Amino acid sequence: MVYRWMGTATLAVFFALRVIYVQGFYIVAYGLGIYILNLLIGFLSPLVDPEVDPTDGPLLPTKESDEFKPFIRRLPEFKFWYAITKAFIISILMTFFSMFDVPVFWTILLCYWFVLFVLTMKRQIMHMIKHKYVPFSIGKQKYGGKKSSSASSSGVGSRAD
Repeated sequence: MVYRWMGTATLAVFFALRVIYVQGFYIVAYGLGIYILNLLIGFLSPLVDPEVDPTDGPLLPTKESDEFKPFIRRLPEFKFWYAITKAFIISILMTFFSMFDVPVFWTILLCYWFVLFVLTMKRQIMHMIKHKYVPFSIGKQKYGGKKSSSASSSGVGSRAD
């Protein structure tokens, strides 16, 4: 998983360097940014939204007494990665054709994208807080177990037959 995301990050850097070197294709970059934002919302959203359809499929717990159900993404990680990688490849290919280099004032597009990002992430985070789910897992939880006392580890108090 790490290697495929590193490959996608390499494509992203290559695309950014290409746009900077050519000093154009800002509308392609903006379209790519909107598409990635749309994919990110799908990646962070549960498969079944409790607000839309609370009776069908796995539900997120809303009270402490509710049964725990694991978080199931609307867009799984592999499909998220695959779609982003395809988008970067298509965007890179588009930078080789001048018909996609539409002259725009890129700072307005950048400001507009940041406003969209902040508003959509605010809405998504509020949804996460309201329904008490976290779409990320750091890994398997590890438990400490029992600590052995110093008496049992040194052999004092143990029976010798």
